[in-house]
Amino acid sequence: MSIDVNNESGRRVDEEAVLDIARYALSRMRIHPLSELSVIVVDPDTMERLHVQWMDLPGPTDVMSFPMDELRPPSRDEEEPPQGLLGDIVLCPEVAERQGAEAPTRHSMDEELQLLTVHGVLHLLGYDHEEPGERAEMFSLQSAIVDGWRAERGLTGPSPAPTTTS
Repeated sequence: MSIDVNNESGRRVDEEAVLDIARYALSRMRIHPLSELSVIVVDPDTMERLHVQWMDLPGPTDVMSFPMDELRPPSRDEEEPPQGLLGDIVLCPEVAERQGAEAPTRHSMDEELQLLTVHGVLHLLGYDHEEPGERAEMFSLQSAIVDGWRAERGLTGPSPAPTTTS
């Protein structure tokens, strides 16, 4: 799995954890091991420009996903996953920090960025949360991936609750 993490935000973030949870999520979703993903960490001004340009919404948001090859997880276990370019996930640590502090299960900026990375991966794989059924499916899968990753690494405490606005 080729995953690039590029921190252009000027903030210190746990890039290794972002890389690791992205790799875990893609493996769990059975995405081809030679597929490619880019994660970009940006400041609020850059995120706001992207949010206005692509979503026509004001202000910075927490995470945006830009799919490339529209890869999807295989529908059957014996099916070979396709290889390709997943696309880009853009994260904003300042928004993540605020959301983590305001969440019912208060958590760190890095924990929120881990959650948002999984959220972005799921968007790249075609998941959405516009409709109640879609939301339930996506957020359940997101929680299972974050919980599994945390358990495998021996991280304790409650996993961050979904807080994403995108």
